[in-house]
Amino acid sequence: MSSAVPALDFGSMTQVIQFLMEIDKLKGVQRRTKVLGTQRQENSAEHSWHFAIAAMSLAPYAGDDVDIHRVIQMALLHDIVEIDAGDVLVYDLAARAAIHDQEVAAARRLFGMLPEAQSEYFTGLWQEYEDGESADARFAMLLDRTMPMLMNLHNEGQSWVENGISLEQVLTRNASIADVHPELWHYMEQHLYDAQRKGWLK
Repeated sequence: MSSAVPALDFGSMTQVIQFLMEIDKLKGVQRRTKVLGTQRQENSAEHSWHFAIAAMSLAPYAGDDVDIHRVIQMALLHDIVEIDAGDVLVYDLAARAAIHDQEVAAARRLFGMLPEAQSEYFTGLWQEYEDGESADARFAMLLDRTMPMLMNLHNEGQSWVENGISLEQVLTRNASIADVHPELWHYMEQHLYDAQRKGWLK
């Protein structure tokens, strides 16, 4: 588990400042996908930023039942637990199940650094995303799954190739996108089959 940074006195803002300094550690959590046009792996903070911008940019396609401001908040919070639990490949289902308890403990520790009302709100928003049942969470999850696929489609399948990922794995793991946004999945599915033909997916 990551140790907390020392607290400096900022009066009533001390807890919030300490939380902000602690979550800076998300910048050090590396993901499998490389930044386009480079050999550098993106970090989880960069992914969260990209996810949030995607929510803003694709807001016109979200539907009237989606509160895009809450989706943006989910985007910025959803991976903070990786400070303690680390990043696990989305297609490694066993590993993802194995770290569930670590992620819950991480959410408790990290969001618990905040004043009570904020702690409850951040934790509730994170849990809502994890449950994936509300319209906001479903759209957020769609974007979280879509962004790495888009990165791979524009990066010659880099993380798919390096991790030996198959077309069947990608289709199965991301099939829920079709339920949330059939039009997006219609195009994505065509590009995924094309990626296999190019040798980017097994």
